[in-house]
Amino acid sequence: MAKTPHKVARKQYNSKLCFICGLQNNSGLKASFYETEAGELIATFYPTEEHQSYPGRLHGGIASAILDETIGRAILIGSEEDIWGVTTELTLRYLKPVPLDRQVRVIARITSQNRRFFEGTGEIVLENGEVAVTASGKYLKAKIDSVDFDTEVNQWKVVPEPSDPEVIEL
Repeated sequence: MAKTPHKVARKQYNSKLCFICGLQNNSGLKASFYETEAGELIATFYPTEEHQSYPGRLHGGIASAILDETIGRAILIGSEEDIWGVTTELTLRYLKPVPLDRQVRVIARITSQNRRFFEGTGEIVLENGEVAVTASGKYLKAKIDSVDFDTEVNQWKVVPEPSDPEVIEL
């Protein structure tokens, strides 16, 4: 299956202890999020045995969590940087198992929005380009300061890594 290159425009923030993006959460995914020039968001992470259901396979709940986070963060692209998505509805379809111990890539985009809500879709894409899990969700737009989140305490910042890609192929 032919892969499509996605040029990275910007890396998004990580935090200290979030299960998905927390860099100091030893059980977490430590996912990185990259905005593309096409206005999509791509997450990358390496699941380990701690993240499995059946041996060698990513737990479906964790697949749901990374898709939820990636779609919800897609609203941060562009002019919505002070808005967080609060999930009100999430629907998933599991198509193929997601293997452990190799990079997992998730892509998401906003499909519609109004003043109070936005909707989006996303997919977990395997190394060979096949889609393993799809999701669609609806989110309430919440101002970051209404979520009671201290950006200093939670170390909410961009953490550059030498391995940050300029292009991600899906």
